Amino acid sequence: MTAEPRPSAPDCLLFDCDGTLVDSEILLAEVMGGILPEFGLPFSAHQYMQEFRGVRFHTIVQTLEDRFQPLTQEALTQLETGMRTRMESRMRAELKPIAGIPEALEQLSNHPKAVVSNGPERKIRCALESTELGHHFGGKLFSAYTLNVWKPDPELYRKAAAAMGYLSEDCIVIDDAAVGVEAGLAAGMRVIHLNHFPDDESTPEGAIGIQHASELPGVIARLSSHAIA
Repeated sequence: MTAEPRPSAPDCLLFDCDGTLVDSEILLAEVMGGILPEFGLPFSAHQYMQEFRGVRFHTIVQTLEDRFQPLTQEALTQLETGMRTRMESRMRAELKPIAGIPEALEQLSNHPKAVVSNGPERKIRCALESTELGHHFGGKLFSAYTLNVWKPDPELYRKAAAAMGYLSEDCIVIDDAAVGVEAGLAAGMRVIHLNHFPDDESTPEGAIGIQHASELPGVIARLSSHAIA
């Protein structure tokens, strides 16, 4: 499918999910910090937040296997199943939207939007259902597991843009993790980095850093390539 330019249309907003729309990162860190050591892979919630935030689960496990010990295929399957089951339970019971996101999405209602995530589609849907944010996206969900490409590969954002009928230059990426910011920039899109840790993380050159989701409507208005009536 070849996207055609839309000279009078508002820019398409491509949102990451975990850490951008929903405050799931600490839940995932705690789940992984609990289950990985059960399989002989030393790990902590702090380590996830410092080293692996936004990284594909399989990549994290492979890195830990290289550092400590390889797991059998049976153990890997049990590990992933257990992690996802525990995570879904925590999300349905505890998950909240990122502060300011519900209000920002309401203010951005005239923009087409999609969720573009390194997580499985079931996890994305669970996140949106648990926080009642799903109606903002109309089912426009793009999972790396479905498209078989993971951030920081820019192709994930490019495929989402094409499926939405937009050129890369007509899209704005909103992402909190380094892998997502890198992917958006490499895809040729404008990128807003929702930086939750400004004292520890710097916003990459070419992206715009913000510290609170309430800043999104104003920044997007300034970034928009077309005037919106």
